[in-house]
Amino acid sequence: MIAVDKADIEIFEDSAKRFAQTEVKPNLEAWEEAGEFPRELYGRLGEMGWLAMGYDEAYGGMPAPMALKCALNVTLARYTGSGGFLAGAFSHSIGLPIIARYGSEELKQRIIPDVLLGKKISALGITEPGGGSDVAKIRTTAVRDGDHYVIDGEKTFITSGMRADWITLAVRTNPASKGADGISLIAVQGNAMGLTRNKLSKMGWLCSDTAMLHFDKVRVPAANLIGEEGKGFKLIMSNFNAERITIAAIALGSSLCCYDEALDWAKQRRTFDKPLAEHQVIKHKLVDMRMRIESTRAWLNNLVTRADLGETGCDWVAEVCMLKNHATQSMQFCVDQAVQILGGMGCMRGTASERIYREVKVLTIGGGTEEIMKELAARQLGI
Repeated sequence: MIAVDKADIEIFEDSAKRFAQTEVKPNLEAWEEAGEFPRELYGRLGEMGWLAMGYDEAYGGMPAPMALKCALNVTLARYTGSGGFLAGAFSHSIGLPIIARYGSEELKQRIIPDVLLGKKISALGITEPGGGSDVAKIRTTAVRDGDHYVIDGEKTFITSGMRADWITLAVRTNPASKGADGISLIAVQGNAMGLTRNKLSKMGWLCSDTAMLHFDKVRVPAANLIGEEGKGFKLIMSNFNAERITIAAIALGSSLCCYDEALDWAKQRRTFDKPLAEHQVIKHKLVDMRMRIESTRAWLNNLVTRADLGETGCDWVAEVCMLKNHATQSMQFCVDQAVQILGGMGCMRGTASERIYREVKVLTIGGGTEEIMKELAARQLGI
């Protein structure tokens, strides 16, 4: 366990808040219109060491407890009001850990340092047009041909898919296998011959590029295999718990952003000769928001503390699944109430609540839908 005290976290949160307010928020609407943020921003995040958090120092990483990484996500989400920025800027957080844990030494040295410095972008390629959250239904194939694999298939909803330099790709290396058997993971370079990308238009996360990837006889060195051939399903599943914790942290930060904006508006806006905040019905809405925020914060802090102490058992996994649902449902409630309090202004582009209203649904789906989270939690609890 890496020890970090409250004072250290508060200093870190102040730094993240300043970055959000000075380097992201003033440019956010322009980035939303452009459908991306400048690639140079990865280098800035690399300079601050934020991309390196939690990775081995041997590859340019910086040891960091989950508590610190969660504080970063909560703070950036709260003060940028943009889940799309976080999704794109930190897409390596879902694309790189599998390589860091299971890749060969040569593969780690080749990929990880440049990603942590912000020189290269990493993405994860799991979801397919016909499979959605059902990872066992992967159809993209990788057939061995001498010292290479030949990849054919499609992936969709890939965050940073348009400009990723490395894609951690789930493939079926044994096309005759069914279900989870025969699935492997391979690192694919973004400039590989036969790989084409199509940008997807979305309801939210506008400044995060999202792509459909097409693989037509893409040849990848066999040395790019991550872990053992045919054992990829377990590796994919092991990656999801950290992703779900991150989603809960972003949901908490987004809920706080909505609360902050609604409270500020309610204090300024006057109706019937007094501030909106002095009307009992508005006070109750704000209290209802705060109830959900504080329950999410307490649950998240509890699970993160347990994780930093090394707990990863069935009960912890079940609670991660339930927290993911609770946090995103709380976010749905808070943004709905915020838009209601803001009234017509809540429907205007440029308000954080309007943006978050369009973004919230992707968090209830990404990392495992609510329905799948409930089923997985039930299994882990023996229900």
